[in-house]
Amino acid sequence: PHAPAGSWRVHALGDAIVLENVRKTFGDKVAVEGMDLRVPTGSLYGFIGPNGAGKTTTIRMIMSIIFPDAGRLSVLGKASAVESKDRIGYLPEERGVYRKMKVGAFLRHMAALKGLSGPGAGVKVRDWLERVALGDVEKKKCEELSKGMQQKVQFVASVIHEPELVILDEPFSGLDPVNRRLMRDLFLEQHRRGATVIFSTHQMHQAEELCDHIVMIHRGRKVLDDTLDAIRNQSDSRMVSIRLARGGIDAAPLASIAGVRHAGGAGLEMELTLAPDADASRVIADVAQRVPVESIALRRPNLEDIFVEIATDAGDATVREALAGVGAGEIEGEA
Repeated sequence: PHAPAGSWRVHALGDAIVLENVRKTFGDKVAVEGMDLRVPTGSLYGFIGPNGAGKTTTIRMIMSIIFPDAGRLSVLGKASAVESKDRIGYLPEERGVYRKMKVGAFLRHMAALKGLSGPGAGVKVRDWLERVALGDVEKKKCEELSKGMQQKVQFVASVIHEPELVILDEPFSGLDPVNRRLMRDLFLEQHRRGATVIFSTHQMHQAEELCDHIVMIHRGRKVLDDTLDAIRNQSDSRMVSIRLARGGIDAAPLASIAGVRHAGGAGLEMELTLAPDADASRVIADVAQRVPVESIALRRPNLEDIFVEIATDAGDATVREALAGVGAGEIEGEA
């Protein structure tokens, strides 16, 4: 049920973003359903979930690129992002620059659209290009840059006017490890200066490393909305990490141990997910009796573990397959 209009507007003054019972469909497909969300001013939120979960659709509704079929939203105290556009910086999932424009001219043009012009804009453009290791490309056409370089230019365009709200959709996609770290440091800097920052990712370990608060979306619905510590503490899932003394051992015998919900692994590494009522010390003792162990330890669940637990409890038998490879390893990309 919706809150009375008056109370909603008063509450929204303390929040950068408010969504109430938002729904969005595309034909017969429900992309977002019943989305309630409040993002406090000055917070750092991560939207996480597999590709196709509804993260980008939610962001596009926040940005007024598309509009909800039902529900309502507020952005920086206004009824839509259009009314607050000069106070927002947005890096969309679909990268795009004016390919025929020179980099410096493109950035000065984007700055002017946000109300920043004159000699000060040129100084800011040059300063930002130096900061993203592109100091020598100001006079090059955007189309002459690699995709990774274009992405950094587009990031600069989204923050050069020092927006109050910064929204980054899959900001690390396509970047090599060095530039991913640079991008991470720069958007954390935006948060430190006081901006509200939202970024979406299907790489759950990135949100785990960076965010104060996690919003997890699965099949168009919000399934978690809390601080990272609170999410971990609320999860019943417990994990046992095992390093075997020798390889070539099947996980099947471990899956039959009382209290083990799932067993898997490869090579010398294995991992068990325990049932909520499992006696962890007994499970560890049983493991040591069945397989040759070099080390064994109980660990806290990470976000991927928690997501799998939630989705499995909801009856989604394909979750483990869908997440195979999500968050595993580094993304290879251009500089």
